[in-house]
Amino acid sequence: MPVTRHAPPGPESSLTRAVDRVFAEDGPLAATLEGYEPRPAQRRMAQAVAASFERGQDLLAEAGTGTGKTLAYLVPAILSRRRVLVSTGTKNLQEQIFFKDIPILRRALAVPFTATYMKGRANYLCRHRYEMLRQDPAAGVFERELLALIEDWAAQTETGDRAEIEDLPEESPLWAQVSATSETCLGAECPRHQDCFVTRMRQEAGESDVVIVNHHLLCADASVRESGYAEVIPQCTFAVLDEAHQIEDVATQYFGLVISNYRVEDLTRDLDRLLGAKAAEDPEGALRRALQAVQDQARVFFLALQILRQTGEAGPSGGSDDRLRLRPGMLDTAMEPGEGLSAALEALEVAIGQIPNAPEDLAAVARRAHEMRDELRVLLRTGDPDYVFFLELRGRGVFLRAAPIDVSTIVRTLVLDPMQATVLTSATLSVAGSFAYIRGRLGVTTPREACLPSEFDFARQSVLYLPRRMPDPRSPLFAEAAAREIEAILERSRGRAFVLFTSYAMLRRVFALVQGRLDYPLFTQGEAPRSVLLRQFRTTPHAVLFATSSFWQGVDVVGEALSCVIVDKLPFASPGDPVTSARMEAIAAAGGDPFNEYQVPLAILTLLQGLGRLLRHRQDRGVLAVLDPRLRTKGYGQRFLDALPPAPVTDELRVVERFFSQSSSPGP
Repeated sequence: MPVTRHAPPGPESSLTRAVDRVFAEDGPLAATLEGYEPRPAQRRMAQAVAASFERGQDLLAEAGTGTGKTLAYLVPAILSRRRVLVSTGTKNLQEQIFFKDIPILRRALAVPFTATYMKGRANYLCRHRYEMLRQDPAAGVFERELLALIEDWAAQTETGDRAEIEDLPEESPLWAQVSATSETCLGAECPRHQDCFVTRMRQEAGESDVVIVNHHLLCADASVRESGYAEVIPQCTFAVLDEAHQIEDVATQYFGLVISNYRVEDLTRDLDRLLGAKAAEDPEGALRRALQAVQDQARVFFLALQILRQTGEAGPSGGSDDRLRLRPGMLDTAMEPGEGLSAALEALEVAIGQIPNAPEDLAAVARRAHEMRDELRVLLRTGDPDYVFFLELRGRGVFLRAAPIDVSTIVRTLVLDPMQATVLTSATLSVAGSFAYIRGRLGVTTPREACLPSEFDFARQSVLYLPRRMPDPRSPLFAEAAAREIEAILERSRGRAFVLFTSYAMLRRVFALVQGRLDYPLFTQGEAPRSVLLRQFRTTPHAVLFATSSFWQGVDVVGEALSCVIVDKLPFASPGDPVTSARMEAIAAAGGDPFNEYQVPLAILTLLQGLGRLLRHRQDRGVLAVLDPRLRTKGYGQRFLDALPPAPVTDELRVVERFFSQSSSPGP
C-alpha cells in the first residue's frame, strides 16, 4: 500500500540544517576532499532534497553539468536515517556511486551506514540452471567450452555477477541459459534458494540504508511487484531517480507485453533439458509430444510474422526500419498459426498438470506456458486502445510487442506512489526553464521544482558553431555537405571528437565520404562493443568516434581527448516509429499539438544530452557544432537555441580555429 505523503513541514528541518553543514566551506566534505570547492548550486540542491524528504513531497531538480548532484542527493539520503532507493540510468553511474561516492561519504560523515549495489537478475548466475546445464548430456562443444570458462569462477565468486568474467563474450548465448531471470525463478522452492546470489543480494539490500539500482531493474521489479513474486528490491521510504529523463523509455519497455521466438525457444529448451534429466516424469512420452507441438507451431507462427514484416509498408502509418505498427486486422494472416501456438502452449500446461506431484521445475515451465499463452492472446487481438502493437525484427529475433502509449499513470502508481517522497533529477529535465513536459510524461503531480545552473563558464569554455548555407537535412545533398563541414571542423580540432548522428544510414553515408580524407584515427559504432570503443577512444590520441543514439548520453570522457561534439541533425523522434506515432496520435486526439508538445521538447532534451558529452569538468574546453540549418530557418529553431548552453555562437570556421589555437594542448 502507498505510504502517507506530504508530512507537515517544519520552518527549517533538522535534516536541512545537518545537510547544509556538510557542504559548508569548513564542513566535513571540505575536511575530507582535497581541493574541495563549495558549489552554491550543489548546496542548494542538497537543501532542496532534504526539504523534499522532510515534507514528503516529490522534487524535480534539474542540475546542470558540474553541479555535483550525486553528492547533493546522497548526503541527505544518508542523513535521513531512512532506507533510500537510488536508481540510475546506467550501470556505469551505479558503479561510480558505489565504488567512488559512497566511500567518500563514509569517510566524511560521522554517521555509520550501509549500501548495496543491485543489478538486474540477468546479470547474476543461477546456480540451479547452471547445474542443470552442466548435467545435460546434449550440451554442445561450444557450450562445454564456455562452461569451462565459468566453472572456476562459479566455485569462488561471492556475487555471481557476470561482469567478473572478463573473457565471457558480451552477447554470449550461453549466459541466457544459466542466468537468473524472474521467468525461470523457482523462488523458495528452488533447491539452491539459500545460497542463491539474487536471494543473497536481496537480503543485503533489505538490511542496507542506501540501495543502488538502475532504471531497468527498477521498472522490471515494479512490473512484478503487484504479484509479490520474484521481486528483489526491498521496500524503501524515499527514492532518487537520477537521469530521470530516461524513465519514460525504460518504463515503456518493461510495462508492455512481448512474445518472441527467443522466449519460446528458452521455454522449450528448458523443458527438453528437464526431460533429459528426469525421463521418469514422462514415461508415456506425453510431454515430449506436447513439447514438439509447441516447437512446430512456433516455427510456423514466427515465419508468418517474418513474412508479414517483410511485406509491410514503412512510413508514418506503418513502421520504421525494423518495426511495423500493427493495426486491427493486420495480423489476420498470422492469426491461425498464432492460435495454433496458443493451443499448443495450453496443451503443454495441461500435460504437466496431469503429472502427479510434479517437481517445481516442471511446475515453473507450466506457469511460463500459461503466461505466454495469455500474453499471446492479448497480442493477437491488437485491440487495446491504451497500447500500441508492433512487430519487430532484430537479427535472428522476431518480436510481437505491445507497449503502453502513456506510461504516466503506470509510473505514478507503481514507481512514485510507493515512496513517501521521490527526487527526480538530471542535467536535462526542463525545456527553457519549464518542467511541464516531464511532469506530464511521468505523471508527477504537485512537485517542488529546482532548476540549478551549471557550474561551468560556457562563455570561456566553449563555442557553438552553426554553419551557414547547409542544405535541408531531408535533401540528398545534405550528406555531402555534412561531410565537408565535419572534415573542416575536425582539421581544426585535430580530431578529439564525437560525431553524433540521428540514424545509422546517415552515419554510414558520411563516414564513407570522410574516411579517406582524414588523417586521424577513426572509430565507428558497430565495429566493436560500446565499452571497447570508449576505451579505444580515450587511449588513442586525436581519435574521432562516429556514433548514433547510444552515445548521446551516459558517456563520460573528461579532458582534451574529447574537445569537440558534432551533431548532424536535430534529433526528432521518427514519426514512423510505432510508439512515437501512437503517442502523437493520442496527443492530437486530446486536442493537443503533437509536434510542439511532444516532438520538440523531446528533441531539445535529446540534443542537450548529446551536447552534454563535451564539458565534464571545469577545466574542459571545446566546440559544439550542430549542422542542421533548421535551428535558424524554422520558427521552432529558437526554442532549441533558447535551451542550449549560453556559449558564444558563430557561423565562421575562423572563430573555431582561433578557439582551438588558444588551447594549451599540443598538435599531433
